[in-house]
This record gives sequence, C-alpha cells and structure tokens, in this order.
Amino acid sequence: MNTTFRQLRLFLALADHGSVTAAAEACHVTQPTVSMQLRELADAVGLPLHEQIGRRLHLTAAGEALAVTARAMLDEWLAFEQAIAAMKGLERGRLRVSLASTAKYFVPRLLGSFCAEHPNIEIALEVLNRDGVVARLRENRDDLYIMSMPPENLDLERHAFLPNPLVLIANEGHRLAGRHLELADLAAERFILRERGSGTRLACDAHFARHGFVPEVRLALGSNEAIKQAVAGGLGLAVISRHALADRPAGDQLTILDVQGFPLQSRWFTLYPRGKRLSPVAAVFLEHLERTACESVGRRDSRWHGQTLAEG
Repeated sequence: MNTTFRQLRLFLALADHGSVTAAAEACHVTQPTVSMQLRELADAVGLPLHEQIGRRLHLTAAGEALAVTARAMLDEWLAFEQAIAAMKGLERGRLRVSLASTAKYFVPRLLGSFCAEHPNIEIALEVLNRDGVVARLRENRDDLYIMSMPPENLDLERHAFLPNPLVLIANEGHRLAGRHLELADLAAERFILRERGSGTRLACDAHFARHGFVPEVRLALGSNEAIKQAVAGGLGLAVISRHALADRPAGDQLTILDVQGFPLQSRWFTLYPRGKRLSPVAAVFLEHLERTACESVGRRDSRWHGQTLAEG
C-alpha cells in the first residue's frame, strides 16, 4: 500500500475526534485536505475506513484494524526519533499520560519537577474517570496510565508509587465528629459516593461488603469537588481520597471522621500493557515518578499523620 505517515496521523485524528472537521482542527490543516487524504488512504486499503450513521462517524472493521496498526507504527517511529535524539545528546519528545481524575491533585506537581529537568519534552495529559482510562489502556493510546485500582482482566506492568488513603468525611460540626466510631454507628447516615466503576467506589464497596454494611446512598457523583461541596452542605457522609482534600479540611468546612477500618489503604499505580516497549521519554518519566513521588507528596503524607483524629 502506498500510504504516508501524514495520512495515518490524519486518520488517527479522525478516529480520536469523531469528525473530519475536528480532525482538521486538531492537525491544523483544512477540512478538504483531510477529506482528500482520507479518500486516498481508503483507496490504498481497498475498503471503506469509516461510515456516517446519523450525525455520528463510526470506523468500519477495516478502520478499526487500521487504527490499531497506525498507532503501533507511529509509536515505533516516535520511539525511534527519541532514541536518535538521545544519541545526539538532545532531550526532545512527547509524553502521553492518562490518569484517573483523583490523580489530578498530585500528578501536576510531579510533572512540574519533571518539566524543570526536561524542558523540551511535550506532555499531553488526559484526565478521565477510571472507565475512560481503562478504555484508553485497552487501545494502547498513551505511554503510561495512572490509577488506583488496576483492572484485573488485563495483562499489565504495574508500578505502585504512592499510597492512596481513603478517608470518611462529614461536614464540619457533624454530630459524629470527634468520636471513635464503628461502621454500625453510621447506619442512620446518608452517603454521597463516587460513581460506580471509579477506583474509590470499588474500594469503598469492597470494604463495606466485607463488613456486611449497606450504606444508604443519597447521591452518586463523578466529581470529587462536587462530593466535597455536597458534604459541606450537610447532604451526607462520603469516602474520598485524602489527596483530594486540603491539608486542613476544616478550611473547606469538612472534617475527617475517626471510623474503625479507615483510612482504607490503597495505592496509586503507573500502568502499561505487558510487553509494551516504553519510549525513552516514558521510561525516564516512570523513573522520575517513582523517585520523586514519595519525596514530594510523601512530605504531605507526613503532615497528614496524626491530623486525622485532631481534625475529626
């Protein structure tokens, strides 16, 4: 087939953005250029690569197969470019990372120190819910993936790099604040939890099930910020990552309850498919993440130690 990298990049932009117009904007070219290049690519393949159904564009079976192959080819070429840059003593390249939304509270700090050491590396972050990160992981769309509850049905390389304590919070001045509690003491309380499928919700549901506790769920929300606002407003209790709270939750009109079994102990992982060859940039970032996570965020963890009961 007589195809070009440019055509493959435009096709992947179409697959990612779902329309010719959006693909053109993402690649900074005109819409007629994208349409022409995609027609030539489909002619080279000999089969339609996409179809319009209603107002949505869908890849055909041939298009899906091409997307997988195109991503692999472009990833290999990017790794080659980075390897050549390293041989020349240069530090250039692109890093693509997908992370579960709660990780946005600490990953930017770690990226800041990485960018200071490697200023010429371009970084693209995708902040999604857990299901969104898993979907990108299945399609191998990024260099690395960060989440707290890795899927068990995928063959992955897993690098645990940071604790993720999950705490139980209430609004400041709640009647249960300052008491040592058991789960049974919360039977009359309403809960505001993360949406089903999120890492926090999976850990929370598993803990409650182990102890035979069935919470009365008032709301299920997909945003930590929305949950904090709802709890501060007195709508109920919530289980949330300690990373999503300020050093002193009282500043947000929240308090951490002292409940037996909490904090729930989980960890943050950096993931990628087993057998995937990391680009030089991704390998350097993975090493940087593991080296600096406990140095920078761990200092915050040490400030948390002993605060939970005092703030409760």
